[in-house]
Parts: sequence; structure tokens; C-alpha cells
Amino acid sequence: MRCPFCGDADTQVKDSRPTDDGSAIRRRRFCSGCGQRFTTVERVQLRELTVMKTDGRRVAFDRDKLARSIRVALNKRPVDEERQERIVNGIVRKLEASGDGEVRSEAIGEAVMEALKEIDAVAYVRFASVYRDFREAGDFKAFLGGMEGAPLARPEPLPE
Repeated sequence: MRCPFCGDADTQVKDSRPTDDGSAIRRRRFCSGCGQRFTTVERVQLRELTVMKTDGRRVAFDRDKLARSIRVALNKRPVDEERQERIVNGIVRKLEASGDGEVRSEAIGEAVMEALKEIDAVAYVRFASVYRDFREAGDFKAFLGGMEGAPLARPEPLPE
């Protein structure tokens, strides 16, 4: 592992421990070249995923992009970071277990919407507004009208 500060290849692992949910290993490293410390995260990857975009392009799956979009939807909502990480891990595992190395972007969007619907109604609507490309207030009204009577989970308040 190269040092992100000086680029030296001589780094040493000082501490390793699993993440809270056990889905990854956090390694604390030390660079003997510049003396800086940094953390790396190691995850199991069942297969390389390729995303097929609606315009036909194929791009490598980006876990960070998925996590970022979920964080944006849940911004200022009472859902802690650990729960957000579990949502991302669950979606990634579901995609990897689908049996195909190629996944449609629509499938990813629908998986995120399904997960957010179970967690927080506001985040669900936020994500849907971007994913479904709402252009005007009527789009929100139509979407919310379709949600009438549908049970939506309320987020659990964060501990103080």
C-alpha cells in the first residue's frame, strides 16, 4: 500500500480491526518514509460490477457514488452513519448476489428507493425527486399522491 502523503511503498500495518457491522476491516497504517499515519478499509468484493447506463454506456460500479447519494438523501435526517453504511452494504450485497456482473442503473435506483422507503419518508421523496427527474411541483404532487395510504416507516430519533 502506497502512502497517500509521500507515495512511499514502505508502509506498515499497526492495527487491524473489523468495522462495527463486520463487513470490512479497518487497518491503521504508518509510513516509514514520512512518518504519517493513515487508515485503509478492506472489503470483500464478490465480483466486479459493471453498470449499464440508460444511454447504453457501461461504467464500473462506484460504491462511493452510491453511498454519497444515500448520504445526500438522508442529510439532516435522524438516521445515523452506521445505519447508512448498513443500507449501502445491503444494496451492494444484493447487486453482487444477483448473479450477473452487469447491473442496470435503474436496478440500482430502485434498490435505493426501496431501502429509503423503509427507513425515512422524507429521504425517499428526496431521492425520488432526483432519480425520477421531477421538473415542477406537479411532479411532487403526483408522486406523493401515489404514496397515499402506503405505510412509510418513520425514522427512529438519534440518541442524544
